[in-house]
Amino acid sequence: MEKKETILSLIPQQGILPLYFYKDTGVSIEVLKALYSAGIRAVEYTNRGEAALQNFKEMRKVCDSELKGMYLGIGTIKNGEMAQTFIDAGTDYIICPGLIESVAAVADKNRMLWVPGCMTPTEIIRAETLGARMIKLFPGNILGPGFMSAIKELFPGLSFMPTGGVELDKDNISAWFKAGVCAVGMGSKLITKQLLEAKDYAQITKDTEKVLAIIQSIKS
Repeated sequence: MEKKETILSLIPQQGILPLYFYKDTGVSIEVLKALYSAGIRAVEYTNRGEAALQNFKEMRKVCDSELKGMYLGIGTIKNGEMAQTFIDAGTDYIICPGLIESVAAVADKNRMLWVPGCMTPTEIIRAETLGARMIKLFPGNILGPGFMSAIKELFPGLSFMPTGGVELDKDNISAWFKAGVCAVGMGSKLITKQLLEAKDYAQITKDTEKVLAIIQSIKS
């Protein structure tokens, strides 16, 4: 199976895509390991600071040497050049905050999964025309599960994942899945600033296991 197809089935299977950035390389790596311990096999590291590229390269090495079966993606990619830089650094997939045609072109040339951020039916249609298979509904907390329910039937061939403001509680997560998403993107609500600063990796593992359990119970 092509890597792209593997990731397209892995993210829905996992039901969650954890995402984070932290300036310290060591902390970034330990969080990755904490997520892996919880059973996570696809992670989005966000390109949100000067250290992102260097950290990503080190994280890539750790995935290859220690974390078997972990797919490491890069988020917050805003142009084609940036996409190519991270493809060269070994990213497994690309996630964008918006719909960026130059990123789509670079990803397609490299046979790589790219997930655009969309907020309107027009953007989703454009993304579908460009060949997107999965859409990041962003910002999720502004759009809400009601938006997903309303548009779902227009796009039977697409998978959707809300990101931004998805809460850790069962009711919120459940509302999204009932509306028809394939997974939820979870950043600062899961990997909180407090946990990062306290280097409380055990709690990150515990919270992630809790969310995975919630998602499994909703799906079954």
